[in-house]
Amino acid sequence: ALACAGEDMTVVAVDVEARAAEATAATITDAGGRCRAEVVDVSDAAAVEALAARCDGELGGTHLLCNNAGVFAGGLLWERPVADFEWTMAVNVYGIVHAIRSFVPRMLARGDEAHIVDTASMGGLVTNAYSGPYYTSKFAAVGLTECLHHDLRTVNAPIGVSVLVPSLIATNIGTSERNRPEHLVPLDLEGPSPDAEFVRQMLVASTEAGMDPAEVAQLVLTAVRAGDFYIPTKPSYDAQITSRYEDMLARRAPRSPELD
Repeated sequence: ALACAGEDMTVVAVDVEARAAEATAATITDAGGRCRAEVVDVSDAAAVEALAARCDGELGGTHLLCNNAGVFAGGLLWERPVADFEWTMAVNVYGIVHAIRSFVPRMLARGDEAHIVDTASMGGLVTNAYSGPYYTSKFAAVGLTECLHHDLRTVNAPIGVSVLVPSLIATNIGTSERNRPEHLVPLDLEGPSPDAEFVRQMLVASTEAGMDPAEVAQLVLTAVRAGDFYIPTKPSYDAQITSRYEDMLARRAPRSPELD
């Protein structure tokens, strides 16, 4: 949001947490930029549709759409409750689905040049242990974004598409449970299981040392200008992708890359 405001865009800062959205908007407007805060749960199709209608009707349309909401649930795959998958898919996948269904028709109707950036993860291209619900959702997000690219090309739309596949970033995703809706908390869950708590603590520690989100924002804007589809954040991307496809060609199980 800050990077886009710095490019003289009118920004709509959307978050499920009101204070976070309002703080971002205040930072931008205090610096002389243009930003409004919107509180939206992206897993709610009707809420996303209403947001798209407001952006179109009140701001003259959307030209850069960043689908960046994300949550994490992990642990041993067979120990995870179904609610973990329902929650991660609701935000990480259906959040993007809802945005595509609500924003893209309006973009097409206006006919302006535009661009969509969906945030996935390197966990949408390579895999490790203890993160099944999250990685499953991120693989789906990558495939969804690839399909969006193909579909837009078939109708000759002036809309570019990119998928952000970041390595470790200094965000609060390790504590995303704070926004988990009550109906997706298993009734028999008395507290985090040892496997889930282990991976959560590892994630919190790793992301605290991760890349500054401001650096990622600049990488995204540069990639949008260049028309890049995949947007990695670390040089390790090349070796990780090479390793995976070597394993695929050799018909063997993929190696787990070192997270960075």
